[in-house]
Amino acid sequence: MSSDRPGSVDHPETLGILDQPVLTHPLVTLEPLAASHTGDLVAAAAGGELWQRAWYTSVPEPDEAVMLAEIERRIGLRDVGAMVPWAIVVDGRAVGMTTYMHIDAATPRLEIGSTWLAVAAQGTGVNAAMKLLLLERAFDRLGCVAVEFRTHFHNRQSRDAIERLGAKQDGVLRSHVLHRGQLRDTVVYSIVASEWPAVRLGLEARLAVRG
Repeated sequence: MSSDRPGSVDHPETLGILDQPVLTHPLVTLEPLAASHTGDLVAAAAGGELWQRAWYTSVPEPDEAVMLAEIERRIGLRDVGAMVPWAIVVDGRAVGMTTYMHIDAATPRLEIGSTWLAVAAQGTGVNAAMKLLLLERAFDRLGCVAVEFRTHFHNRQSRDAIERLGAKQDGVLRSHVLHRGQLRDTVVYSIVASEWPAVRLGLEARLAVRG
């Protein structure tokens, strides 16, 4: 499908909330996550020792067996309708993962989460371009009433990035889940459909600065 915006989705009228199209932007491509991405993702996690840099994040260890197990876990969740996982691809190489999760097809609404990005790809516009693609699909193609983001209370980098999108904090789920053997407080943010036009303009303005 042709589009007057940088992101595009092929044949959106045929796609449902659990479908897994390739999403494209000049800075990034989101491809359906597959075992063939394992080697690239191992290298992406190893760069800058991303997988062990912060105790509050969940990046797979840069080991082929560990990475493949995580890929297969996400694909298994896709197969039961609980997740839509993509590989984040830049210049032909996978540099991270992202998903739709906590999918409520009846409403519809979903969460963009379980995202990680190689150190080398951070601060390059890739994250903003990826969020633009995912939000465009959620609101413009799937008709979502809201898109949610969740992160660890202590993950200030992630919280700042979510807030820069224009998402609003809904609250904090205290002692919400076990994370690396400790109870995690989870901060919940969302963008609702009425806020999406302003969020899109903000993302497009940020990306325009990068040409």
